[in-house]
Amino acid sequence: MNRRRKVVRLAYVGPFTAGRQGAHWYAAHHALPRLLSREANVTVHAYVYDPDEGEEVIAYGNGRRVGGERVVYEDVELPGRVEDVDDAAFARMQERWPVGHLAYVFGLSRKELLRLPLATPKLVLALEGGEGDSAEALEGLLPGAQGAQPVPDAR
Repeated sequence: MNRRRKVVRLAYVGPFTAGRQGAHWYAAHHALPRLLSREANVTVHAYVYDPDEGEEVIAYGNGRRVGGERVVYEDVELPGRVEDVDDAAFARMQERWPVGHLAYVFGLSRKELLRLPLATPKLVLALEGGEGDSAEALEGLLPGAQGAQPVPDAR
């Protein structure tokens, strides 16, 4: 969660979601963002990032896909020769790719957005067991929730 920008990352946690295999799993499973966009009446962005293959961002609104973009890294055309593209120029290119653009929309840097999954999960909801506790905890994270009051940024 990035409270300053009101960004919440929801994701499944399991052995099938780790590494490259996980990126491909997330690319094929969008029930959570689709349903959440409908139930919470918000736009939900699902993103897939595989540092070796590519990245994709898909937007859902009211339970339907409403936009998206994909970049396959091996298909990217560099401006000029490879040896002429320095790190700064490459970083500027990445800001225009799907994950970079999504980060911009949220007021984050690409690096900040890609770091969200590496943070220690603040809350892990069990998929089996008592529905009440998990539903209440999830509701507290959603926009408009009674218990979720943004904490002012420390300056």
